[in-house]
Amino acid sequence: MSEVATDLKEFQLHETDTGSADVQVARLTQRINHLTGHLGDHKKDVSSRRGLLMLVARRRKLLDYLARTDNERYLKMLKGLDLRR
Repeated sequence: MSEVATDLKEFQLHETDTGSADVQVARLTQRINHLTGHLGDHKKDVSSRRGLLMLVARRRKLLDYLARTDNERYLKMLKGLDLRR
């Protein structure tokens, strides 16, 4: 669990930040990576696949919001989380 905390600190805007778009995208990315590994082992788990697609859509909406409002933060997120666009 300590890895998660250190990854999130990189994207926090201030010390107690837990709800900014940056932190939400980082948390969603962690969940997406976890579910992707799960679906590699359990190919017929349709409900988890649906959940994964919903998480990806939510992350996409947050990234679109960041791109619209603050392009520097958006580019930092893409680079920091190793996402491609």
